[in-house]
Amino acid sequence: MCTTCGCGEGETKIEGHALHEHEHTHADGTTHSHPHDHAHAHGHGGDHDHAHPHPFHEHHAYRPHPAEHDHGRTVRLEMDILAKNNAYAVQNRERLASRGVLALNLVSSPGSGKTTLLVKTIEALRGKVPVAVIEGDQQTSVDAERIRATGAPAVQINTGKGCHLDAHMVGHALEQLPLEPGGVLMIENVGNLVCPAAFDLGEAGKVVILSVTEGEDKPLKYPDMFRAARLLLINKIDLLPHVDFDIEKAIGHARRVNPLIEVMRVSAKTGEGMAAWLAWIEKGAAAVRA
Repeated sequence: MCTTCGCGEGETKIEGHALHEHEHTHADGTTHSHPHDHAHAHGHGGDHDHAHPHPFHEHHAYRPHPAEHDHGRTVRLEMDILAKNNAYAVQNRERLASRGVLALNLVSSPGSGKTTLLVKTIEALRGKVPVAVIEGDQQTSVDAERIRATGAPAVQINTGKGCHLDAHMVGHALEQLPLEPGGVLMIENVGNLVCPAAFDLGEAGKVVILSVTEGEDKPLKYPDMFRAARLLLINKIDLLPHVDFDIEKAIGHARRVNPLIEVMRVSAKTGEGMAAWLAWIEKGAAAVRA
């Protein structure tokens, strides 16, 4: 599990550039990190000056800055990784809310048809709701290129060996991504039904995509993901006549672990069920703007 193994540490790249950073800990226990491309200097009233940029997600937004800390002493404390992630997620959420942007975290196993669904969604919403995308992938930028071909802005995060996005990565991606007020941000997570369930990225909700070419027992095998999701999209329903997939059983399994989960059946290929999905997005975006 990533919260303990630290998979992919130090391998993250955003648009091909390494996410170098250093980290320090304040007297109150607050730990935060900075990229190395320092932009300005300031003093804290303590016994040092240091230089670093302070983008939106830095410490000041969620913790008062103490009068003193020892910056010369870089400390890497063993700490609760999820608590740290959640602090960044709060800042991402505040940034998105300030612009009235609905953020959805799309999660699935590999091969669910997530990117195709996203492309079709962007095309259908063109002229109605502006959509921007953060793409998560271990190594390539193939999916981001597919998104950009639709005309939507996209930022690629490559996680290396990491198997999920975290809120810190997303915060840096947001710095490079134009977000139109009142629009929608789609975050396409790394294909994995385990670790992404544990990481809040600052989204309004997780949307889990399950295709009919997978087993209908996935909700029972990976309950944390289905428990964390607001909406289950069962994709590739055009293939139902050709596969051994019991869709009612799959829905029953999902509601067994999450009785409140909404369910929609879609085919990104044929467009069946897409109208309900698009209406769900537009309703959510309108609620955030209100």
